[in-house]
Amino acid sequence: MTSKQRAYLKGLAMNIDPICNVGKSSLTPELVSAIDEAFNTRELIKITVLKNCFDDPKELAQMIAERTRSQVVQVIGKKIVLYKPDKKNPKIEFPKA
Repeated sequence: MTSKQRAYLKGLAMNIDPICNVGKSSLTPELVSAIDEAFNTRELIKITVLKNCFDDPKELAQMIAERTRSQVVQVIGKKIVLYKPDKKNPKIEFPKA
């Protein structure tokens, strides 16, 4: 992913609400499968890491990205933004350079 594509996705992510929360039980297999299912309907996902989760959000973002085969767009504070393009029918089209 290029820096321009990443910047474009960051702009899109500003307007979406978090769909998932990571709590004190941290990263469970159920949470990973829920995030993976969410990629069936969305390409861009925002996740919130709650205050009672003591894991590093950047490490969590990397682990979720590996397990869901997605890409980390950004991690700001306790917010994680992930992107996984739809292989058959991509909804997000990047602007031409």
